[in-house]
Order: sequence, then C-alpha cells, then structure tokens
Amino acid sequence: MLKNQLIASAIVATIFSANALAQDLSSPSPAGAEAYIISPANGATVPETFTVQFGLRGMGVSPAGIERENTGHHHLIVDGTVPEAGKPMGSEVKHFGGGQTETTITLPKGEHTLQLILGNHYHVPHNPPVVSEQITVTVK
Repeated sequence: MLKNQLIASAIVATIFSANALAQDLSSPSPAGAEAYIISPANGATVPETFTVQFGLRGMGVSPAGIERENTGHHHLIVDGTVPEAGKPMGSEVKHFGGGQTETTITLPKGEHTLQLILGNHYHVPHNPPVVSEQITVTVK
C-alpha cells in the first residue's frame, strides 16, 4: 500500500513539474511598445570595441527579478535569432538584468547583426514580444 502511494506521489510530482516547465511565463506588453537601437546606426562601420545604446518606447525599464507592469529589461542578440516565446532566455542573448540601457562590446572584424529583445522579470520575452529591428554593423 505504501509503495503504491509513493509511486502515485512521484507521478503527480512529475506531472506538476512538467506542467510548470511547459507554462508560458511571459508578461503582456502594451500596444505600440517598441525596442530600438539608438546607436550604432544600421550599416555603420565600427571599431572592434564599441558602445551599443538601447532605446525603448511605451514601456519602462526595470531590473530582472522585479515584477512591475509594462516594464522589462534589455537583452542583446548578437549574430543570432529571436529566442522562443514564452521561455526564459539563456546564453543565446546578452542579459542586462540590472536595467542597463547601453553596453560596450567587442566583436571580431567582419559583418555582424545586432537586435534587442525585452524580457520580463523572469528573462522571458513579453507577449507580444518587444523586439527591435535587426541592424547590421561592419567591424573594421
């Protein structure tokens, strides 16, 4: 009897954990919210180390871990694609969970793409996602 109860408890715990992992952790974003890259400009030629300035309209910036309506924090995608909706962002982006609005990065010579995506207090993209246009820079 005890063995069956333990097995049943383990099955319930497994189902609960799977449901929690499958749950969409995104936060709503207001209509018209927009992330954008202030600098550098699309098509710019930049040195190997340069500053990227982040812009945001229609929402506020709040550090990771702080849940506030219509806020989030920036993530920078370098030479990548927009992460999966509803799931926490990982190493595919550079995280700015302190609420930073710019960063200095170093990239190797050549052509690179940059794009911003806002994440909520869980590092999850909003719904709908607040994503900038992808820009291209050439590092000389």
